[in-house]
Amino acid sequence: MARRPYNQAPTREGPRVNELIEAENVRVVGADGEMVGVISKQEGLDLAMEAGLDLVEVSPNADPPVCKVLDYGKFKYEAQKKANEA
Repeated sequence: MARRPYNQAPTREGPRVNELIEAENVRVVGADGEMVGVISKQEGLDLAMEAGLDLVEVSPNADPPVCKVLDYGKFKYEAQKKANEA
């Protein structure tokens, strides 16, 4: 029986959220859908925290990655609901 090595972290599905975002600079879309621009990850986190929301990486392969300020719990619920309908 094969075991997972101890030093390997469990994989996590879904988009990166808040501190899990690895990029230094990100393109941010605000909670109202308006483009904020390219800012540092920390500025994006501060912006999301002020709004009481999360910074979610929606397009990790873009340069710089695109992040959106939104409620991650609601985002996850709607994605699951959409997957169940299909």
